[in-house]
Amino acid sequence: MTEALQPRKRARHWIPVVLLTVFAVLAGLLLLPGTSRPQELKPLQLSPRQPVVWADFLGVNAHLLWFSPEIASRQIAMLKALGLHWVRLDLHWDRLEPRVGQFRWDLLDPVMQQIRDQHLQAEVYLVGSSPYASSAPPDFPYPDKYPPRDPQLYATALRALAERYPQIPVWQVWNEPNLPGFWYPEPDPAAYGSLLKASVQALRSLPRPPQVALGGMAYYSQMPNHDLMIQDLGALGLFSLDTIIAYHPYSLYPEGDDPAQRDFILRAQQADRMLRSAGARQVWADEWGWSSYPGPKQEQPVIGEDGQADFVLRRLALMTALNYDRIFLFALSDLDSRASVRDQFYGLLTTDAKPKPVYQALSRFLGFTGPQLMPAAAPALQNPPASLITVSADKADGKHLLMFWADQPGSVQLPDLQAARLYDPLHDTTTALQASGGVLTVPVSRQLQILEWP
Repeated sequence: MTEALQPRKRARHWIPVVLLTVFAVLAGLLLLPGTSRPQELKPLQLSPRQPVVWADFLGVNAHLLWFSPEIASRQIAMLKALGLHWVRLDLHWDRLEPRVGQFRWDLLDPVMQQIRDQHLQAEVYLVGSSPYASSAPPDFPYPDKYPPRDPQLYATALRALAERYPQIPVWQVWNEPNLPGFWYPEPDPAAYGSLLKASVQALRSLPRPPQVALGGMAYYSQMPNHDLMIQDLGALGLFSLDTIIAYHPYSLYPEGDDPAQRDFILRAQQADRMLRSAGARQVWADEWGWSSYPGPKQEQPVIGEDGQADFVLRRLALMTALNYDRIFLFALSDLDSRASVRDQFYGLLTTDAKPKPVYQALSRFLGFTGPQLMPAAAPALQNPPASLITVSADKADGKHLLMFWADQPGSVQLPDLQAARLYDPLHDTTTALQASGGVLTVPVSRQLQILEWP
């Protein structure tokens, strides 16, 4: 990324009583470390609720401004080789418009031209207060961490960007405003709500108004005071703005922070029900993923490159069945030492645009499943491991798929199948299976496998 754009190391409205109840239930669920009481683990069978078209459903966070035009072009080519074209792009206001009205178009125009020339679709967010707009005290060393002193200053800048780049379909207001690292000294739902409202009004005054996304809440929008920012924004009546609701469901493992509780699945299902009931028409998960960093441990377990590939495929399979409208993996590329050690290794690609194991596994996964998955009934199972998780879907060509794994390796029987093909996208191996005694026995591992039959 060019130096001038480098990010730094990382009145109340009436709302129906039913929505307040919805948000209260959601808050109670999401703030628990797991489910309310230990539950006996049972096999879980899931399926997409709507068609999943990979090119529309799956995008990646792309830090194109960190890299030379040549490397950025190679990254985009690698993305398109996966059959994908959605990216989420970060813009840092403090570096892009250091003085009022003086934008560094010379830095941003080439990247936006690449996005246009390569026919990419983008969600772009603007974060980090410019020095002229920051509410930070005069002697504070990082004024970008404070919100703007006047929401209209931010809204004006965002409108100028959207006006210059009308090809961008989605603009997101800030990033992770529920964390002090992005909204110092403490998150403020009312202040963020004012920023959101001013931005929506500014963007929708354009001749070709883009979509607007609510600012990518970290996790499920928990704040340091344990409240949910999304809940508070709903109470302020801001769901009436009809924005995309986006959050970042990071967790330690694909199934959640506690795999035995499958808390990611539970929270995602409950969040979807609550948000849709409150009027959300689009729900996005616009950051999720795992780092392949070598350690020492920084919150996330040290899983290496093979573990990253394993975790990403399992989470991706789950997310197809959890009613998200769009998801963005973090990230397209590893980063250099300007990022923290852990943040340097989230990429599908190395810093010189070479594929990591996670890229190769994802490429094989997408190639095997085809361009689209359709909802499908779950097949009958016999003697499954208690920790078995399955995702059933049909391919565009009509073939049936069962994506599955379990915490305890073993086997499962499918009485209605006589033959099937078992594919392992992590190791690129295929095994032909035949029924014996009228039952097809399928080996189950801790890693995702895919069973295919006519």
